[in-house]
Amino acid sequence: MAIEIPTDLTPELVPLSWLLGTWSGRGRLGTGVGDDEHFTQTATFSANGLPYLQYTAESWLTDDEGTVLRPLSVETGFWQLDRPLNDADGGPGLIPADIVPALRTADDVEALRNADGGFDIIANIVHPGGISELYYGSIKGPQIQLSTDAVMRGSGAKDYNAATRIFGLVDGDLYWRWDVAAQGKSLEAHASAALRKVQ
Repeated sequence: MAIEIPTDLTPELVPLSWLLGTWSGRGRLGTGVGDDEHFTQTATFSANGLPYLQYTAESWLTDDEGTVLRPLSVETGFWQLDRPLNDADGGPGLIPADIVPALRTADDVEALRNADGGFDIIANIVHPGGISELYYGSIKGPQIQLSTDAVMRGSGAKDYNAATRIFGLVDGDLYWRWDVAAQGKSLEAHASAALRKVQ
């Protein structure tokens, strides 16, 4: 599958550009074997001219034939290269950025390659129930590895301490796995899915 890079994409999003679009497919909760429950998911990665991707994923619990039983969850967030911010970046809040992007050329982006030949990235993901995750990780070609640096929980949130996520593009499909440390347990398989690009 050829990866098309939009001509108006800010240069620092090029390493993440293969994620752009809407993906939909099926997955399993837990280890993916035995009596684990099934779900469907639609995930969208989009860009609006700023130096990050917007991310939303909605999931629905299904029976083993794929019939939707009920809504499962939704998460939303932002993915970007891990780099120092400067005057060309907006914020905090609504403080406007300079008109030009912070990284203007492919050479500017290439200077951020890490020792493994990929790029360090950050993902902020927010969940219902008062939970927010801050992930650090890396992207190398069509492969992403993330680990939580922090999990913020509201006073009424369920116990949730850490997570790892991996994403990979395989024969044009987006495969992912999410391991979670929660409810007094160490990291263990939480969910995985295979999503096909639909848009």
